[in-house]
Amino acid sequence: MDDSARRLSVHRFLGGGVVADVLLWRRRNAAIAVAAGATSAWILFELVGYNLLSLVVNALCLLVVILFFWARAASLLNRPLPPLPNLEISEAVTGKVAVEARVWINQALAIARDIAIGRNKKVFLQVILVLWMVSIIGGLFNFFTLVYIGVILALTVPVLYDKYQDHVDEKLGKEDSVVRFGSELKFIIIQ
Repeated sequence: MDDSARRLSVHRFLGGGVVADVLLWRRRNAAIAVAAGATSAWILFELVGYNLLSLVVNALCLLVVILFFWARAASLLNRPLPPLPNLEISEAVTGKVAVEARVWINQALAIARDIAIGRNKKVFLQVILVLWMVSIIGGLFNFFTLVYIGVILALTVPVLYDKYQDHVDEKLGKEDSVVRFGSELKFIIIQ
């Protein structure tokens, strides 16, 4: 398989849009901006200890002060007022969001009900195992640190896989054959 077809498949797997371009570093400036933004946010909140609520309140306070002085200066200098749109959420948009949220919540509740009732014990055990592992990982890391690690991994793993796909697929193919052989051997021993 040639290099361009391989990149196209990874790009297509990631959705083929702007997000895929950023994750594969084809839009280098955007990828650098995402990595720098995530790093600066992590430093600001985790290392410096700044609070998210304080940041939002201070940013809004600064915005209100700037708009207030801009409007005062504009009236004194006979200039136009700052371009501030009419900020409203229409009832139609609110209804669409509510309908979409209801569908997602109902699907999640149906899945939770199926798992809780125990119709499929394998899925139940998998969910319990995943939740237990997330609990252990959550105890080791702060939530914001975990999100930061996820962002950095999302920016590095796809591009590394795209670059070394042949080697990774070869190694995973060997591991897959070993796992399949082990499960077949276990099946033969059990019978």
